[in-house]
Amino acid sequence: RELIDAKNAAENVIHATEKSIKDLGDKVDASEKAAAESAIEDLKKALEGEDKADIEAKTQALTEAAGKIAEKAYAEQQGAAAGGAGAAGGEQATGGQAADDDVVDAEFEEVKDKDDNK
Repeated sequence: RELIDAKNAAENVIHATEKSIKDLGDKVDASEKAAAESAIEDLKKALEGEDKADIEAKTQALTEAAGKIAEKAYAEQQGAAAGGAGAAGGEQATGGQAADDDVVDAEFEEVKDKDDNK
């Protein structure tokens, strides 16, 4: 069961990273893109086996590589927004970034009661 969960998590990270790279296109730094693609290939090879620890380690490595891509894209986006908004907007954008450190990424599933269907 734990192996299946690890494989599912790995496949989700692969999909999300590939989608991010595709969506960001040329905004992705070439070296970071290469590192992420290498991590994707390593993880895909690990998924062919049954070593849960290896899958989890390579999933973590890919997550870190994807995080660097997203972080840089976010910083560029904030920089563009601040540059277009003028000096006052730039100060606000910079001040707001410190609050983003506490953001937690989570998934949820809405569960409806059977009584609601009546």
